[in-house]
Amino acid sequence: MGLRINDVVPDFTAETDQGSITFHDWIGDSWAILFSHPKDFTPVCTTEFSAVAQLNDEWAKRNTKVIGVSVDGVEEHKGWKKDIESYGNAAAGFPIIADGSLEVSKLYDMLPADAYLPDGRTPADSATVRSVFIIGPDKQLKLSMTYPMTVGRNFAEILRALDGLQMSTKGVATPANWVPGEDVIIPPAVSNEDAKAKFGAFETVFPYLRKTKAPE
Repeated sequence: MGLRINDVVPDFTAETDQGSITFHDWIGDSWAILFSHPKDFTPVCTTEFSAVAQLNDEWAKRNTKVIGVSVDGVEEHKGWKKDIESYGNAAAGFPIIADGSLEVSKLYDMLPADAYLPDGRTPADSATVRSVFIIGPDKQLKLSMTYPMTVGRNFAEILRALDGLQMSTKGVATPANWVPGEDVIIPPAVSNEDAKAKFGAFETVFPYLRKTKAPE
């Protein structure tokens, strides 16, 4: 069974283009996002990592570390970063895990189903799907998304989801299409009396749907 929301994510030690890391220690007290990429020097992956690099300041504002994983080696990662930085016109300061053994890919269930076929496997079968894991400072999985190899990820949505997760730590939920600055939802388990004490004024749309300004 794959990882589920609120599972503590697997710890591991791995080589990256920035040296050896132990994953839980590397996360520390930060939020973290782990991105899997099928292979170095591939077109969709290059556009994706360039998008990650362009958001360097946004990750930092949110106390979030980002890290990639690909089946190729450290030297390939270092060479690939030159293309990533050239395409995105931004520094790729994040590490990329060298997962030639597929240890991390298997720990996080990133391989497509046919990668587990015992016979007739080709190098293409070892390529991971495009997975995203958002992990809290408590090392628990907060959100995961998985795309096929042919579809590039929407990093505006990943950033929005991260904002929603961090907002939810303040005791609220976020409605569909929420972005920072918009009203949030008071959970049904919170009574009107407690909601008023905690959030002040709020709007009752339905008895079970109440909105209030996002807490600071």
